[in-house]
Amino acid sequence: MRVMMGKVTSVNIGTVTQAAWAGDASGRSGIDKRPADGPVLLRTDGVVGDFIGERAHHGGPDKAVYAYAAEDAAWWETDLGRVIRPGGFGENLTTYGVDVTGAVIGEQWAVGEALLQVTTPRTPCTTFAGFWGVPDLIKRFTVRATPGAYLRVLREGAVSAGDQIEIVYRPTHGVTVGEVFRATSLEPALLPRLLEADDLPEPIREKARRRLSEPAG
Repeated sequence: MRVMMGKVTSVNIGTVTQAAWAGDASGRSGIDKRPADGPVLLRTDGVVGDFIGERAHHGGPDKAVYAYAAEDAAWWETDLGRVIRPGGFGENLTTYGVDVTGAVIGEQWAVGEALLQVTTPRTPCTTFAGFWGVPDLIKRFTVRATPGAYLRVLREGAVSAGDQIEIVYRPTHGVTVGEVFRATSLEPALLPRLLEADDLPEPIREKARRRLSEPAG
């Protein structure tokens, strides 16, 4: 399959921020990402030039690139009454015209020179809340359930603002980014669905298996 879905409106790279709310032991975070002026190389281990503070929770092959939809950002702008610039969610790719929450785990996107694969939703953290200065952001972000998607880099290559996003493969199991997020945070009844998604990172599948094996009550 080849389906043209949308485009990249901005490619964003993290700057080093020193702050009390940063989750890194050194007090540094890369959540403050800014639009790049030109092409940016996406590699299997991450985005070239992008600073990552907490590598225990961010980055690595399963979370090499983070995408967030401009349409979802617009909802937050209205809700919070503030302007959120591209990169404001800590995303590497700001997208438009792509249903990121509805993306299927294992789905592949051709973007610029790169080939990306949807892996898992983003989990909100205290660093995110601190960066925005919204103490109850984790709760609000969870309830809203538009978490954005992490992606693997199957083929390394440069990506620029304005590049088209084309879905070239979509698994038949249909398990979406939104379902995974809700299953692990809001709706445990959805946990069995997670085991149908072979491309979901194994730590999440194992967490689902453990929770399903726990006695009820």
